[in-house]
Amino acid sequence: MSALNPYRPGLFVAFEGIDGAGKSTQLHAAAAFLQSAGRKVTLTREPGGTEIGEKIRDLLLREPMRAPTEALLMFAARQEHVLQVIEPALLDGTDVVCDRFTAATLAYQGGGKGVPTERLQALARWVHPGLCPDCIILIDVPPEVAAQRLAQARQRDRFEQENLDFFTRVRAHYLQQAAAAPEKWLVVDGTQTPEAVQNLITQHLKKVVDHFDSQ
Repeated sequence: MSALNPYRPGLFVAFEGIDGAGKSTQLHAAAAFLQSAGRKVTLTREPGGTEIGEKIRDLLLREPMRAPTEALLMFAARQEHVLQVIEPALLDGTDVVCDRFTAATLAYQGGGKGVPTERLQALARWVHPGLCPDCIILIDVPPEVAAQRLAQARQRDRFEQENLDFFTRVRAHYLQQAAAAPEKWLVVDGTQTPEAVQNLITQHLKKVVDHFDSQ
């Protein structure tokens, strides 16, 4: 059990990035790497991950609403996710690889839509006190590149339809968070080939796992 996380033996990894960054491919590859190293892994996502969470996800992605409402629904889904999925897995010694966590809410509803950071942080302290990812991997791409990728994708949800200015603000907030905690974040240039991005993430995860297990 890690001294960095004295109450749980599992490793908590979150993947972040603006829509179109290419997170999905990389988080599946990361989960596969951890499994190949003999570790138990739970792959999950936010918003979602539970029956209630998935229903909230559908509302968030489809229905127009005010930014504070978005934030409250994000944390409502996160509460169920933490209690039903994340904490039980970590306490069981299972690594959790999650597509987005609270950093996304800070970036999207905070940086992107102007919900005050202190309110979001207060909600985070209430919903998951003391729990945060051990490793946050940010797949960073310019909004213009992400927009080109999304234009070729399936029908876009409500967030994917936001304009470039919105994603510029979201990206900037992500980078601010990463700069404030470089020991926890890995920022990867997502304009590289998927293979190059995967290699950088794998090498980083090897170091994270070695350090985590040695504590």
